[in-house]
Amino acid sequence: MNTVTMDGALTAQTFLRAVDLAPVAPQAGDEAYEATTQYVPWPKAYGGDMVAQAAAAMMRSVEADRQLHSMHSYFMRPVDIGAAVRYEVERLRDGRGYSTRSVRGYQGGKAVYAAMGSFHVPEDGPDYQPQMPAVVDPESLRSAAEVLEGVDGPAAEYWSAGRSFDMRHVPGPVYVQVEGGQVPQQAIWVKAFDRLPDGPDAHSTADLHRTALAYVCDYTILEPILRVHGLAWADEGLATASLDHAMWFHREGRMDDWVLYAQEAVSGQHNRGLATGRFFDRSGRLLATVAQEGMIRAGRGH
Repeated sequence: MNTVTMDGALTAQTFLRAVDLAPVAPQAGDEAYEATTQYVPWPKAYGGDMVAQAAAAMMRSVEADRQLHSMHSYFMRPVDIGAAVRYEVERLRDGRGYSTRSVRGYQGGKAVYAAMGSFHVPEDGPDYQPQMPAVVDPESLRSAAEVLEGVDGPAAEYWSAGRSFDMRHVPGPVYVQVEGGQVPQQAIWVKAFDRLPDGPDAHSTADLHRTALAYVCDYTILEPILRVHGLAWADEGLATASLDHAMWFHREGRMDDWVLYAQEAVSGQHNRGLATGRFFDRSGRLLATVAQEGMIRAGRGH
């Protein structure tokens, strides 16, 4: 389901609905929340829903003096679309500088997702980061809607307008065919379709944008592996699934400004693939680093 305003503009409401958590009585943890997975034109829910929802649940369980700096996830079972997932948060430790949280997601009485998260009180110290890759500006690239103009079907409609974020590929997308060659690297400019709402304070606003980073990272992180094998999302018989995921948050940034998601395929074997990604804001600041392993099974034609 696309989210469009009365004047036809695309919005980020799909993401905002996904991270709209409701407190519920805990059954296995110290506190619990429910959130609803959002529409995708495939049999099971998008993995980024669970990562972002779990991150938001953990963020609610710590004091405002500390920030999520790392998160490690496992996707254990497929999750139904448009159904609630209950996130049970366990407060494992609260120290002077760090806090640790565990969260499990349940649907239909079964554990479907598990994660650990660590929070840190910011400190002054020396700063280092790699340089952002040199790529063309996002304004010179085609949006997904422009790339897929004339392509019919629910998948094309969803890629064009249903993900809350404008995504522009370098060297080219892998929606219907592999554009730009079978290379193990790619980059994607990402920006929310409209401005994300500010919270009541700077801390809550920064948390929303960290949550947006967690939400958007799973959409494309397996694409470098698809690309190097010459696979496109639309290939008949292609099956993919997220297996595990790690994310480190380095610096604050806004996901309603252009952010570069630089990605690389690390290894592909046994119908599994590992890829890494780094998020840079437009000024070149490194915001976050991602590593994800996924199942990738090609159709009969490959």
